[in-house]
Amino acid sequence: MKKEIRTEIKINTTPERIWEILSNFENYASWNPFIKAITANPEKSGQGLQVGEKIIVRLEPPEGKAMTFKPKVLAFDKNKEFRWIGHLFFPGLFDGEHRFELIDHGNGTTTFIHAERFKGILVRMLSKMLDGSTKNGFHAMNRKLKEEAEGKY
Repeated sequence: MKKEIRTEIKINTTPERIWEILSNFENYASWNPFIKAITANPEKSGQGLQVGEKIIVRLEPPEGKAMTFKPKVLAFDKNKEFRWIGHLFFPGLFDGEHRFELIDHGNGTTTFIHAERFKGILVRMLSKMLDGSTKNGFHAMNRKLKEEAEGKY
């Protein structure tokens, strides 16, 4: 079974400004209502994330159960895309490929795409949760990212 959640929001600023916020993991707790923390390897501090690196992500969906997991970074392309894949217990049970994508309109505005593709045998059973609290968490994060990015200019 497969499922995708895809949300987007137009933000009145540059991809560089949005990337600055998205890649500053230390500040997530101060603005992000959905992803409360991302922790990278402290030995690589200041080097940016590397493809293949494991990170620690703490999610707190609205009306949902908080969870912490250790996904693998699939892409970390400055000002363009941040993507990871995580698994519940082991691959194939419930896998999620999470994506932040920035589309530069060349006029000082950016479309922020926040999406996740799920696959595995538990997707059907967890579909209601994904359509509810998880999707609501995506929208809440998008709105707060917009406020954070536009409010500093």
